[in-house]
Amino acid sequence: MSVLNPYLITEPTSISFSGGRTSAYMLYQVLQANDGLPNDAIVCFANTGKEHHATLQFIKDCEKNWNVKINWVEYLSNEPMFKVVDFDTASRNGEPFEMVLKKYNKLPNPSQRWCTGKLKITTIHKYLKSLGWDHSENDNNDFVGIRYDELRRSAKMPIYKTPLVAAKVIKQDIFDFWNKQSFDLQLPIIDGETVGGNCDLCFLKSFPKIVSLVRQEPERALWWAKMEASITGKGDGNKFRKDRPSYQQIIDNNINQNNLFDDGDIACFCGD
Repeated sequence: MSVLNPYLITEPTSISFSGGRTSAYMLYQVLQANDGLPNDAIVCFANTGKEHHATLQFIKDCEKNWNVKINWVEYLSNEPMFKVVDFDTASRNGEPFEMVLKKYNKLPNPSQRWCTGKLKITTIHKYLKSLGWDHSENDNNDFVGIRYDELRRSAKMPIYKTPLVAAKVIKQDIFDFWNKQSFDLQLPIIDGETVGGNCDLCFLKSFPKIVSLVRQEPERALWWAKMEASITGKGDGNKFRKDRPSYQQIIDNNINQNNLFDDGDIACFCGD
């Protein structure tokens, strides 16, 4: 008895493309399994404005090398709650992210990671609805790039939404694939992880990783420090993380990396 290819598109499907190596691998497998992108499939990338420039270039390279249409969208605080952009017009200074923070006057944190929902999931949902799709944020056949070795992230998702889990694809499979391609995401891999991918200094990244990234490109921290200073929110103090120094303190103190506590990354649903 043959096993159905998990990458086959059998109904209207939105393919979530984060701009990382994993989601790009998933898209490639979809294109191979379906002899191109089927008419009832659509690829969407939701730009927060805090993606590294290499991520944006990688998405453009995927479009060109694989001859596939990737729909770039960004959050808007008013109706229609999204706008369509492209490589040239995409925000690069955190504008969509800042817009959502100012609208709700609060910062996300490890226990309330609502930024992904607003900036990515809802934004793509609004865009698909504008195209006439009968689309729900939670119930549709949307492909998400989560690997088999990330089962904690996919625990509450139906298997058909995570074709990489169904195909038992792990991190090494992704690296092996990109080692054989004519182009790649121009962000380094250290200790098996892509450095600086997705939101550049996301508060879910480990503290040593954030400090290292700031040392490589100090300007990265300016936006995050500005948000902590400008979003008043509620309660005593306002930071993305209350269990570690603020982004401004990282800038000011040039924290000694040898004395950092390794709190580890926290899984996010932005994808890789």
